[in-house]
Amino acid sequence: MTDTTTSQDHAAIKEALLDAALMHVAFDGWSPATFDAAVADAGVDPALARALCPRGAVDLALAYHARGDALMLERLAAADLSEMRFRDRIAAAVRFRLEAASDKEAVRRGTTLFTLPQNAPDGARAIWNTCDAIWTALGDTSDDFNWYSKRATLSGVYSSTVLYWLGDDSEDHAATWEFLDRRIDNVMQIEKLKANVRENPVLSKLMAGPMALASRIKAPTARHTHMPGRWSR
Repeated sequence: MTDTTTSQDHAAIKEALLDAALMHVAFDGWSPATFDAAVADAGVDPALARALCPRGAVDLALAYHARGDALMLERLAAADLSEMRFRDRIAAAVRFRLEAASDKEAVRRGTTLFTLPQNAPDGARAIWNTCDAIWTALGDTSDDFNWYSKRATLSGVYSSTVLYWLGDDSEDHAATWEFLDRRIDNVMQIEKLKANVRENPVLSKLMAGPMALASRIKAPTARHTHMPGRWSR
């Protein structure tokens, strides 16, 4: 990839491979067979396809997840959420993300793929990136331990909601959205408890040490993109 045009060409080729792969995922999963079929169907040189996707179908599964994130962000940018409570904005973002998944079977097969030990770190990173995208799109400006706790908590909500959604056959996935609301209510109760701890003189004194330690943990910055976070001196 020596220039912008080449980069765009390669991105388009990878998109074509992904579109072709989705025709086979329901039958063969995100597997070498699916990748080989996608290469043949898209008419891509096998050497180029392997250069763009060194891990074959695993890289295409991650590309499918990233495509869903991009569609979610487009919908968030176009939606008017100004009249919503913040917890409802989060629920809307998660719902937009699930509705961006046009192929439930591809998600189901991806969930199976990323439960394999060798792929689990990639799956966890993909979910984390989705939740980071949601918080960033909703205007999160935290720069301390809260940056991590917000994304970790939402990762749990998102993951459990995806699993529920995969098995939901209710009309318009109404049961899933009810499940999502309950999970977010649970999170809000935790946040309320944390606020009560901060406001209680006795508890806040007991937690002063851990809170001081946590305050030194900082979110990643452009200068630290190679690291998961940073420690404030």
